[in-house]
Amino acid sequence: MLIRRGKLVVVVCLIMCLAVGLSAEVKKIKSMGSYTFVRVRGDIPTPEVMKMLADRYAGEIKYGFDQAGYGDIYLAFIEQLKSAQFEDTTWNIGETVKWMLFRSQGKIKVTGPLEWAGKKPLEVFSVKVKRGFKTYTFIIPKPCGNIALIDEVEQIPEAICSLKVSPVKANINDPITVDMSGSQEAKNLKVEVFDKQGNKVSSKDLVLETARWQTRIEKPGEYVFKGTALNFADKPSANVCETLVYINFPPIAQVVPGCLECREYVGRPLTFDASNSSDPDGEVARVTFELADNNGQIVDSMTASQKPFIWKKTLYRPGKYTVSVTAYDNDGAASTVTSDSRKTISVTRKTLFIAAEAGSLLAHGSYTAFGFARMGMFLWLNPDKTSLTFTSGAAAPFKGSPWKAVISVNLLGNIHFGPVFLGLGAGFMTKERSDRKAGADGVGQLGVTLSNDYLKMWQLYFEFRAPIGRSFSDCHKMAAGLRYNF
Repeated sequence: MLIRRGKLVVVVCLIMCLAVGLSAEVKKIKSMGSYTFVRVRGDIPTPEVMKMLADRYAGEIKYGFDQAGYGDIYLAFIEQLKSAQFEDTTWNIGETVKWMLFRSQGKIKVTGPLEWAGKKPLEVFSVKVKRGFKTYTFIIPKPCGNIALIDEVEQIPEAICSLKVSPVKANINDPITVDMSGSQEAKNLKVEVFDKQGNKVSSKDLVLETARWQTRIEKPGEYVFKGTALNFADKPSANVCETLVYINFPPIAQVVPGCLECREYVGRPLTFDASNSSDPDGEVARVTFELADNNGQIVDSMTASQKPFIWKKTLYRPGKYTVSVTAYDNDGAASTVTSDSRKTISVTRKTLFIAAEAGSLLAHGSYTAFGFARMGMFLWLNPDKTSLTFTSGAAAPFKGSPWKAVISVNLLGNIHFGPVFLGLGAGFMTKERSDRKAGADGVGQLGVTLSNDYLKMWQLYFEFRAPIGRSFSDCHKMAAGLRYNF
C-alpha cells in the first residue's frame, strides 16, 4: 500500500514539474518600451542610427550574446551589421523569439523565449546575419533598440562535383592525372575507377585542398573515372561527374629469322623479318631490332620506320645470337617481350673450301719451267690461325724431251699471321725427266691472302720443294701459284 502511494506521489510531482516547465518555456509580453536597451529620443531611428548605437554599445552587446549562449556569433553580428539590410517588418501576435537582450536597472539582461501578445503587431527592424552555413534572423523593436533572435536556419549548399582527367587516351602504366579542384562546396571528394565490365579497379579519397591524384593503369581497355563530392552534411553531389579514359592496347611484335641453325653464315647476310608485327587498335609505326651476342652484349641495332619491317645483317663471327624486336604503334605504345619477339640463332663459319690453284714451276736441271694446275681442298682447323691444304694436279714442261709431264700431290699444314701464312708439309711428284725417279718431297709455302670474305679466298704463295731420298741439286723445285678457295 505504501509503495502504491509512493508511486502516485512521484507521478504527481512529475506532472507538476512538467506543467511549471511548460509555463516557463514561453513568456508572453503585451507591451514594449519599459526595459529598453537604449532609449532613443525623438522620431523612430533610422537603420543608420541603429548601426551607430550598436557600434557604441558593442561591449554590452557582447555581454548579452554571451549570456544568451550565442557568444560565437557576436563578431559576425557586429561586423555584418555595418552593411546589413534593415528590413521594416512586424513582430506578429503569437510569434516568438528565442531570446531578447534588454536593459533593466542599468544592467544588461537576456530573457526568453518570448511571445508577442500585444493588441497589434509590433513594428521592428529585421536583420540577417550569416556565420558558416547558418543564417540568424534578429529583430530590433522600434524605438527601444532591444535585440532579439527570432530564428536560425542552417542551409548547407549542395556540393558540385568537377572531374578532369588527363590524358583521356594513354598507354599502359602512363601517368594519369585526376583533378577535382574545381568542385564546389565540398567537404570530401572521392574518385573511383571502373573497367568496362563495371569492376572497380581503384579509388581515392581526396579533400578540396589537395584535390589532385595521379594513378596508372596496367591493362588496356576502356575505363570510367567517376567522381563524387560530399557537402558539409555528407550529402553526395547530384551532377554527373565522370570521364571515359581509353588505355591503348600495345602492339604485338614478331620476328622471323631467315634461319635458326645458320650453318656457314658468317660473311653472308642474315634476314630478320618483323613484317608480321601487328597492333590490335591501331598501326605499327616502327620496329626496333637488337642483336645481342651470347654474353648479352648488344652487337648492333636498327630501327625500321617503313613497311616491310625487315633487317638484313651480316655477321663476321660465329656463335649464338639473340635477335629481339620491339614494335611501337602510332600512339607510342611499345610491345612487350614474348617468345615471338625474341629468337636465338646459331651462326657457324664456313671451314671447308674447294681449292683450285695454278702457277709456274721451275725444276732444277737448267731450271726448266712447268705450268701446273691443282685441285683439292682448304680446311680451317682454327679459323684465321691454322689450316690444312690438300691439292693434287698435273704440271707440263715448256720444253720437250727429256722433260716429262708430272703429277704432284701436296699436303700442308698452315699457320696464319693475319694475311700472311706459312705452310709446311709433304708432297709427292712423279719423275719430271726420263732419267730421274718419282719420289716424296718436303714442301714449304710462304703466302699471303689477297682477299677473304669468309665464303671465298684468293691466296698468292711461293713454294719450295726439297726432294727426299734423291739428289737435292738435281731434284729441288720452286713454284709460284695463285690459289682460289671457294
